[in-house]
Amino acid sequence: MKMKKNILTALIAAAATLGLMGSQALAQEFPPSKGVTLYVGFPPGGANDIAARVIGKKLSENLGIKVVVDNKPGAGGNIATNTVVTGPADGSVIMLGSIGPLSIASHLMKIPYDPVKDIAPLAMGGSFPNVLLVSPESGIKTLKDLVDLAKKEPGKLTFASTGAGSASHLQGELFNQRAGVDIVHVPYKGGGAATVDVIGNRVTVYYSALPSSVAHIRSGKLIPIAVTSAKRAELFPEIPTIAESGYPGFDADNWYAFIASAKTPPAILERWNQELIKVITDPVTSKELLEKGLTLTPGSRDDLAKYIAKESDTWGKIIRDRKITVQQ
Repeated sequence: MKMKKNILTALIAAAATLGLMGSQALAQEFPPSKGVTLYVGFPPGGANDIAARVIGKKLSENLGIKVVVDNKPGAGGNIATNTVVTGPADGSVIMLGSIGPLSIASHLMKIPYDPVKDIAPLAMGGSFPNVLLVSPESGIKTLKDLVDLAKKEPGKLTFASTGAGSASHLQGELFNQRAGVDIVHVPYKGGGAATVDVIGNRVTVYYSALPSSVAHIRSGKLIPIAVTSAKRAELFPEIPTIAESGYPGFDADNWYAFIASAKTPPAILERWNQELIKVITDPVTSKELLEKGLTLTPGSRDDLAKYIAKESDTWGKIIRDRKITVQQ
């Protein structure tokens, strides 16, 4: 009996030691000593990239490690998303993902990952409207001007997006159908190239993320004719919404959210949620992001999972009802 007691005592002590070692190992895993790669699915200069660099800088300061923003453009953000899904699941790889890969792409095309099973939500980054931009050389000054010209010359006008299956693409297709026009979609790998071409009047209109277009609107290089959200943007209250410009009910916000591989340990995912919320709610960082047109909406991982699912249901229905397709 005494021997059994000794054995039991030894097993309890061993379990406690292993538990302590496990806790210490986990503590060492976050923040990752090798640093963090923060992926962006679009080229430098776009709204996604701008937000990632502001947040990445503050993360680096708070965690005391190197946070590198890595732009991996292509396929509307799907390439970068798949890189995160298949990458190290130790907390060293995260992404500022977007509505396209997380809630839209799976309804439009074959993608190499499951946005529900393979992706772990971390925290919402923020939301913002897209803004319809035209060149001063186009002669277009209002949404009505765009529609009138499109009906006069069907199939001749073009609209730029940040890629097939992106929010800007779907918003453009949805507006085409609501307005009864045929404005041809031109996908880009990111906002930078699209902006250059709309400034040069080589593409008629660009459904641009508001944060990446602030400077061009203020300089007069581009004319904003409408925003896609239900309410006017706080940063530019003078820009009318599509809904109030003759298309009631039109409401299509854009958003960014932080994600990681679903294989990442739950404790590390929770730590990321805490650290990201700390950065997003930091007064200096939040002010900088708000000045760039990003409305901050921090919340729990569960909140984000529910929001992504809701957006997926909404856009999936629109895609099916409107029979929207993309070429692959």
